[in-house]
Amino acid sequence: MTENRNSLILASIILVLMTVSARSVNNMVTTTVPLLGKYVLSLPDSIVGLLSTVMFAFTFLSTSYLNPRLNAQFRRKVFIASNVIIALSLILFSYSNVITIWIISALAGLVFGFIMPNLVTAASLTKDRRSAERLLSLYSTSLSLSLIIGPALESYLLTMFNYRQIFLWFLPLAILGTIISFNIKFPDVKREESGISVLKNKGLIASILSITTYNVPFAAFTTFLAILAKERFDLSNFEAYSVFLPFYIISFLTRLSMTIRPFRDLRLPLLVSILITIAGLIGILYAPSYSLFLVVIALLGIPHGSIFPMSTIMISRATRIEERNAVNSYFLAYNNILFLLVPAIIGFIAIFIGLTLAITLLVIPVVLSSILFFKMFWNDEITR
Repeated sequence: MTENRNSLILASIILVLMTVSARSVNNMVTTTVPLLGKYVLSLPDSIVGLLSTVMFAFTFLSTSYLNPRLNAQFRRKVFIASNVIIALSLILFSYSNVITIWIISALAGLVFGFIMPNLVTAASLTKDRRSAERLLSLYSTSLSLSLIIGPALESYLLTMFNYRQIFLWFLPLAILGTIISFNIKFPDVKREESGISVLKNKGLIASILSITTYNVPFAAFTTFLAILAKERFDLSNFEAYSVFLPFYIISFLTRLSMTIRPFRDLRLPLLVSILITIAGLIGILYAPSYSLFLVVIALLGIPHGSIFPMSTIMISRATRIEERNAVNSYFLAYNNILFLLVPAIIGFIAIFIGLTLAITLLVIPVVLSSILFFKMFWNDEITR
């Protein structure tokens, strides 16, 4: 019993350190590349949206097609190599121009797609179901912690350095991730499953519908939130980027509470999270001041904190070890589709109706996906 407990503690520490490193760097890249493109390379909003689309398109390629087809042993080598490449890409980003930024973004997107699915799979490999769900909540908490550390560090650095230099300051975190990557656990099975049979798994379907209720607006926030705050309230670079802080702090506290006391019945927490998302999207449209805008963004941190871990728990409840890597890969691939399409669509719509109203319109897919989810899974065992 003591040995199992010590093993779980060690696995938790490794998972937290690796997740904080990988997600901090990932978030910095996905949120700073658009700012670098717009304010340093002078790209218009529509092209900035396409730049994010390129990055997530290559992430989609690796999560949906490449990662599920690699066996566990070779996938581990690719995982480690991907962390090395991410560290190198930070240097390349800092010296990029209007041409090379597209190539580097594609490369970074590709290797990020090998890192994140294997982390969520590693978090669910404990045989005991309760421990696995607690580790998944801890993984999600670590994601939120990284989204506090990363933006807080970048907000501070932006008071002294420009967008190009920011990439170099995150290099130590990327190097730390490379070192830790050698200790990440991979499935110990002879043969893993992928393909059509896995796509029909009800855990995958449920997780896709549930995550749609939040990641549609979050995909827009990642690219345009700092830009929206800066243009709407005439803020400095530091003030505009710091809008992410209350959002991620509330998200972290939400996931921390779920780690300490995991939800067994997911229905009511998911319903409340969806209602908060709808209220927050409407609040963005009507917030009259920067202070109230921050309150609305902080409110949206609650569903950001709760919906992702609940989606991964649905997957763990409905999958076997042999198919979990593929299901997690397809789940994250779907998220990449959202991050691929939504910024480009919002950037295009914003040309005609403005950025604020374009983001508020995202309430429509949130409502539709939530209705479909509850119709299919309200009484299913994976939510109860």
